[in-house]
Amino acid sequence: MLSRVADSIYWMSRYVERAENVARFVDVNLQLMLDAAPGQGQQWEPLVATTGDNDGFEKRYGTPNQENVIQFLAFDPENSNSILSCLRAARENARTVREIISSEMWLQLNKYYLMVNDAAASGRVTASLHEFFSEVKLASHLFAGVTDATMTHGEAWHFCRLGRKMERADKTSRILDVKYFILLRSVDDVGTPFDDVQWAAVLRSASAFEMYRKRFGHISPRKVVQFLLLDREFPRAIHFCLLAARDSLHAISGTPLGTFRHPPEKLLGQLCSDLSFTGVDEIVKGGLHEYLDDLQTRVNQVGAGIHETFFAFKTPTPTRKAARDQSQTQ
Repeated sequence: MLSRVADSIYWMSRYVERAENVARFVDVNLQLMLDAAPGQGQQWEPLVATTGDNDGFEKRYGTPNQENVIQFLAFDPENSNSILSCLRAARENARTVREIISSEMWLQLNKYYLMVNDAAASGRVTASLHEFFSEVKLASHLFAGVTDATMTHGEAWHFCRLGRKMERADKTSRILDVKYFILLRSVDDVGTPFDDVQWAAVLRSASAFEMYRKRFGHISPRKVVQFLLLDREFPRAIHFCLLAARDSLHAISGTPLGTFRHPPEKLLGQLCSDLSFTGVDEIVKGGLHEYLDDLQTRVNQVGAGIHETFFAFKTPTPTRKAARDQSQTQ
């Protein structure tokens, strides 16, 4: 497969997943605001900080509030991480590889983009924000389902799954980090009913509330962290995503599991092993935010390694004769 094609498929998948996760970020905060007691105020700046776009937002919008943060994260065409921008980029990548992906994938992604674009143009979502973000999440689920059902599970499909799982692992870690490190207004809230409401909202933002309750019952911060970070069976858990990404990476390279031939295989294998042999008590004792911050750095290193190994253009060192021939041609 051409590296250009692989790159487009990988980023098409990542952008669709990123759009869905931005919708999750905003929706969980909307739910928290509905459950917040009067006088507790609203916090929208942390959502911008989570995507790393603080400087761009401050220059263009100033003080964050519900209206301008939602506009920035959902519909701003100049914000490369907005839902609209992500879907535009995903659609453009899909357009360049239409001969590789299925027609059903293209139709679903095109329909998804047009839905968000129409919403941005009409401004109809202001009265039904939760419904809009639910539509975004559902459209992303449909695209993933259509991809798995209509695309041959070969090299191209593995690049698609690799992008989706890498993006999902990173964003699930950020959802956890927003709750634990930023959205918690005061240490006095720990252990209170409001703290339980926040943890439940975090689970719902990852579509994990029902599966968590089936597994553990009552809400416990320690068990929520264990479920979203270390679980090997829940499809939005970080460990599950990284294991799936590892399997696809090895399927692409042809390297047997447990060995490595390229840097990202080594980095991802080490990360999966660390998660396999780490307990939640050890994580909490050392600091959940510090652990998640290191995890995000390592996930980014794996992503950079994937780019360098499979997508980056490498100029071969020319032989003396080739260099002379090239010079003559020029």
